[in-house]
Amino acid sequence: MAKEKYLRLGELLVREGLITEAQLEKAISTQRQEGGRLGEVLIKLGVVKEDQMVAVLGKQLGIPYFSLGTGMLKPATDQQLEQLVPHDFAYKNSVLPLSRTMTSLTVAMVDPLDLILIDNLKQITRCDINPVVATKSDISKAIEQFYGKAAMFKKAVDASYDTSALDLTAEIKEAGDEELSIDKLIARAEEAPVVKLVDLIIRQAIDEHASDIHVEPFKERISLRYRIDGKLYEIPPPAKHLHMSIISRIKILSKLDIAEKRLPQDGSFLVKLEDRVVDLRISIIPTIYGEKAVMRILDRSSIVVELGQMGFEPKQLELIRKAISLPYGLVFIAGPTGSGKSTTLYAILSEIKNPEKNIVTVEDPVEYKIDGINQLQIKPDIGLTFAAALRSFLRQDPDIMLVGEVRDLETAQICIRSALTGHLVLSTVHTNDAPTAVSRLIDMGIESYMLAPSILIIIAQRLLRRLCPDCKEAYEPTPEQLKSVKLKTDLIYKPKGCAKCNQIGYKGRSCIAEVLLVNEELRALINQNAPFQKIREAARAAGMQTLYESAIKKVEEGITSLEEAFSVTLGAD
Repeated sequence: MAKEKYLRLGELLVREGLITEAQLEKAISTQRQEGGRLGEVLIKLGVVKEDQMVAVLGKQLGIPYFSLGTGMLKPATDQQLEQLVPHDFAYKNSVLPLSRTMTSLTVAMVDPLDLILIDNLKQITRCDINPVVATKSDISKAIEQFYGKAAMFKKAVDASYDTSALDLTAEIKEAGDEELSIDKLIARAEEAPVVKLVDLIIRQAIDEHASDIHVEPFKERISLRYRIDGKLYEIPPPAKHLHMSIISRIKILSKLDIAEKRLPQDGSFLVKLEDRVVDLRISIIPTIYGEKAVMRILDRSSIVVELGQMGFEPKQLELIRKAISLPYGLVFIAGPTGSGKSTTLYAILSEIKNPEKNIVTVEDPVEYKIDGINQLQIKPDIGLTFAAALRSFLRQDPDIMLVGEVRDLETAQICIRSALTGHLVLSTVHTNDAPTAVSRLIDMGIESYMLAPSILIIIAQRLLRRLCPDCKEAYEPTPEQLKSVKLKTDLIYKPKGCAKCNQIGYKGRSCIAEVLLVNEELRALINQNAPFQKIREAARAAGMQTLYESAIKKVEEGITSLEEAFSVTLGAD
């Protein structure tokens, strides 16, 4: 096996039947005359295609074949790989660093048999080289994208530390940031380095599939963090003195008041990125060290709008589809902020919408626009509240109504009356599980005799991170785990980290849920204003799977880790 591993490229191609001995000899002769790599000569002569050559090379050597189209040639962004392997060396030798773990460096190469190049990589990186194979054209494009972006971001961040580059001497001499004039703030915010830096912060967050960007001021520094799959990760921050300029730039884009620094402000703006439009919702609040900005990224192209792809169990899907197929009644999605409630509502709407139905929504904000559905954004400052909008919508002959959130008694009453008078109403409520949603509505002031006949189903849900399918590691749970968790499998998985998941070990999220379908027994308990414990017991007796059980099932299926299941469900049933 050792000898096969170090067969020359030409011999491998002949052995695989892609070229003949005569074609190999001709290529070697051309190589001696013109120089260059043998593989490049073969491609230039038209003897073999680039992807064929690389694929057979990877197959024969047992080395993974990475391609740009599959997203594999994406270096980790938080390991300073651009410093480990300089751009000039990467470009000259057609190599691309992908990820680093301890003393091992994964590198994409055109020719993994080039032992001299591997030795050179070892010397400059002080790492053992783990080669993967890719085409030269793919590596070249990936190098241009990675090093170009890294260089721009580094240049922008470095410029933020260079006060002379931004002519900030006047600002530093000021008695305090709050004394800067509005004209000066606008001028600073429109400086080229600041504009470029804010653009790069947003672009990088979108590329990393982040849902939020946090720009936070502290006494001697700025914190820059991205929320990816529900977790916050630190990003190299700009210099402290650029804080006001960055916030001002964000305010300008969001059409907010630059002069107002004492009160919270909300705004939004759109970013056009290649062939898609990304909506950014801005929230700015005053803190003791200055204003903090959070940018919520709503990438309409990435939303899952198919109910079957959300992660619900087959039995749960059956119950949900049974409820939403009914002509009237109340459907509630329960859970904390960030649990995917709005996405589930949009998925339900996408499934039940048709030209025969008049569907209207009242939202705050309208996160995603759906063709064929009338969507309304509430504006409390002018009196357009959930309740006011719903009263108007009832005169619009609706069949289905979506209410973004039940926040007060009046909104809850209108939803229930609408459900009782022949409308299918979808909404959300902030509770930790399905049974307590009933208690929450009654606590608002809803009469139990009205709630009992109107409510169809309550879906409580959370989002947990999915293990990266390319690097997750299997292991046997300990006897203690088997006993305490009652796993039904002898093999579960844990995160490892690779280039595809940016060394996180997780990639994407899946929904876990408990689905409470209201039957006659539960309706009677609600009508009697029974405590949520009794409602929970009756629901469990009817077959309701809890959030904890749903999470453990994801562990048994290899979708997530035991630690993630515990962190999302607090590790208790």
